[in-house]
Amino acid sequence: MIVVFNESYQNFENKLLDCIVDFDSKGDDFIIGTRNRIKLFSLDELTINIKSFKIPSFINKIIYEYFRKSKAKRSFEFANKLITLGIGTPDPIGFIEFYSFFGLQKSFYISQQLKCDLTFRELVEIPNYPDNLNILKQFTQFSFDLHEKGIEFLDHSPGNTLIKKNDEGKYDFFLVDLNRMNFHQSMPFEMRMKNLCRLTPHKEMLEVIANEYAKLSGISEKKIFETLLKLTINFQEKFYRKKRLKRKFMFWK
Repeated sequence: MIVVFNESYQNFENKLLDCIVDFDSKGDDFIIGTRNRIKLFSLDELTINIKSFKIPSFINKIIYEYFRKSKAKRSFEFANKLITLGIGTPDPIGFIEFYSFFGLQKSFYISQQLKCDLTFRELVEIPNYPDNLNILKQFTQFSFDLHEKGIEFLDHSPGNTLIKKNDEGKYDFFLVDLNRMNFHQSMPFEMRMKNLCRLTPHKEMLEVIANEYAKLSGISEKKIFETLLKLTINFQEKFYRKKRLKRKFMFWK
């Protein structure tokens, strides 16, 4: 077993380990997916979020032991790096990995649970969401800041940005689901646009993003919009084609 906690949480080590031991029988279900499970636990005055990653396949067990960091470890390290770069994410607490003779078995990433007002998904799915234009512009500013800092968030999709209104009436943004991320010295234009193409299929939202990104970057709004629209259409076509094929060839699931 490998256990790593941020220094400010080391006094809670025994309680955190109890949460892991009792993960299957205690805690409140938060997200129970087909691959990963997230539960909430109380830690004194805090609510903590524990993500349990699916046990890897036999090959991946070996890969994660010898060649690649586990998703839990990457999530923890990337969260700490985001914070040093001034990017919002729920406060990282630690990660735990369990190994056997055959390689990585279970792994857990622990963070503080963040109470948010919405995710980006609400802007996509709810027409005329209150203050949606202002939120979308500020979200574009946030995304531009990510790109300027060389952060390529590979899961930059609607459910992975938490949004919270602050005391000044503006909005703060927090990234979650952090295990797939690259860091660059700089990000070229095409990479930036590709990083935004999974967010929304709505043309009117892309127009707002293109307009705001152009103001920040100095790049032509027309170039941004046309590139982003093309990449978005390609992504949507690929996404729904994959879903159709999955329904056709994996109908028993």
